[in-house]
Amino acid sequence: MGIKSFQGRRAKTDAKKEYKAPIMVTDYMTKKLVTFTPKQSILAVMETFTKYNISGGPVLDDNGFLVGIISEADCMKQISESRYFNQPILDKSVERFMTKNVDTIPHDMSIFDAAGVFHKGNRRRLPVMQDGLLIGQISRKDIVVAALKLSGQNW
Repeated sequence: MGIKSFQGRRAKTDAKKEYKAPIMVTDYMTKKLVTFTPKQSILAVMETFTKYNISGGPVLDDNGFLVGIISEADCMKQISESRYFNQPILDKSVERFMTKNVDTIPHDMSIFDAAGVFHKGNRRRLPVMQDGLLIGQISRKDIVVAALKLSGQNW
């Protein structure tokens, strides 16, 4: 006598899973950003970091296009140089210290793919772009929050 299956008939499943929870970068990114300009002083940037409790932000030109990103790590360069030359922190501009070659991600990327970008790179935040324009920023913490919200779902 053969072994019978007690599970009954299985429902047909599509090859492509549909997620019930939102999984796109735009669902978890920060939309209200603190931005900086290339001519802004590095001292003003540090004060803004402290005021808003942030560790970095995008640098936009006069037309609103992304030209760089400034972070606490970039500010460390200024602090280090001022100590080396025995000078106070001067009103040097952001464009001197900002990262100009900015890694960005598209707005329609999933949080799983974004997690892969963070894993491969050494970035804490990434600007989110749509049609060449900055629409938000996503951080490592945003990805972790998204993963926690999805932990009850089937990936």
